[in-house]
Amino acid sequence: MLFTTASALAATLFAGLVSAQTPAGFTPAVEARLEVIYGTKATIEPGTRFTKAETARQPTIGTSDVALNGTYVWLLIDLDVPSNFQNPSSGPRRTNLHALITGFESSGQTVSVAGVSSPVHTLTSSSTGPITYVGPSPPAENPPYAHKYVSLLYETPAGFTVTRQQVGQTFGFNLTTFVETVGLKTAPVRASYLSVAA
Repeated sequence: MLFTTASALAATLFAGLVSAQTPAGFTPAVEARLEVIYGTKATIEPGTRFTKAETARQPTIGTSDVALNGTYVWLLIDLDVPSNFQNPSSGPRRTNLHALITGFESSGQTVSVAGVSSPVHTLTSSSTGPITYVGPSPPAENPPYAHKYVSLLYETPAGFTVTRQQVGQTFGFNLTTFVETVGLKTAPVRASYLSVAA
C-alpha cells in the first residue's frame, strides 16, 4: 500500500513538472504548449537547446493539439541577460524583449515537424511589431551560460492595438506592467521556452 501511494505521488509530481511549459519560478506559469519551430527543429521539450544560427530568423509558431480560433500577440523574452556585461556572474539577471508581434491568427494550414506527434496548426501575422523579432544572441560567458527564452501567446480582444511607447524598455522588460498597461485580461493561453548559449 505504501509503495502504491508513493508511486502515485511521484507520478503526480512528475506530471506537474512535465506539463509546465515555462521555466521553474517564471510567472505566469503556463501548462499549454506553444510549438515554436525554427526551420525543421521544434521546442519538443521545455528548454530545448538551440544555437544562435538556428534562431536567427523568426520562428513559425502554432499548436499541435487543436487549431486556435482567436487573434493573438506573441512575445519572446530572454530571461537571463547579465546586468554587468564585464562580469556577468556578479549581478542579477534581467529580461530583454526580443519580439512582440500582434495579429497572429490561424493560417488554416498545418506542418509536420520531427519530434512533434501531430501536425502543427500554424499561426501567422502580417504584422512585424511593435517589436520586430531579433534572434537570440547571448554573450560569451565563462563558464558558458545558456539563456532561457520564453515564448508567450496571449489572446487579444477585438480591436486590440499596442504602440511602441506602451511596450516601454526592451532591456529590463516588465511583463506584468506591460500586460496591465495594454489591458490584457487573461493569462497566456500558450507558452514554451528554449535555451541558447554563446
